[in-house]
Amino acid sequence: MKISIITVCYNSAATIRDTIESVLAQSYPDIEYIVVDGASKDATVSIVSEYDGRIAKFISEPDKGIYDAMNKGVALATGDYVGILNSDDVFKDASVIALLAEELKRQPDIGAVYADLVFVERTNTDAVTRTYSSAGFSPWKIRFGFMIPHPTFYARRELFAQLGNYKINYRVSADFELMARFMSKGVTMARIPATFVKMRDGGISTTGFWWRVHQNMEIVRACRENGIYTNLAMIALKVPFKLASYLKR
Repeated sequence: MKISIITVCYNSAATIRDTIESVLAQSYPDIEYIVVDGASKDATVSIVSEYDGRIAKFISEPDKGIYDAMNKGVALATGDYVGILNSDDVFKDASVIALLAEELKRQPDIGAVYADLVFVERTNTDAVTRTYSSAGFSPWKIRFGFMIPHPTFYARRELFAQLGNYKINYRVSADFELMARFMSKGVTMARIPATFVKMRDGGISTTGFWWRVHQNMEIVRACRENGIYTNLAMIALKVPFKLASYLKR
């Protein structure tokens, strides 16, 4: 079973090496690693080029944003399952993809899987700041803005052709929309009770008041486009749930 892992990047020289090394360190042998760069102006391309022969496919060209780049990666993928590892994230350890493949082989009819991730400090990926657990996720929670952690999401490659790619007219929530769409179309999904990814704090969709507002507006739009009733007031109810989870820790 081949697993395609896609990293999209733009001016990611500060973190891209960590990401690449975490993929190349995986113990599972049948990995297709694809890097899609948006014509970076820093040292990103030269860093990626150091791994020539170890990265299956690498392109660097202008794009229409992160989701356009993800779609380019999906189009290049030939694996049975496809997932995204962002250019400032790393796998928790070298056994992540082996564990993923083991679960997929155990459930051959599954459409997609997901797991947990942890947020870490930008300058120290061993310093965990909080946990993003998918243990309590249920599809009915989508209407309140809850979703599984996208960096842990792996789906059958043919589902993208059947159900569509990431919508590039979203700025920060096309990943939410795609996963909501897959679920609303009846794709079977299973949780793997393990931590897959370390995600650096400070991503564009997790900081800043106005980005939060825009993100929530896109979540409402994504739900409505997929026949899921919600509104901004319902999305706002997510806040006390998150506060409660912090207090439990």
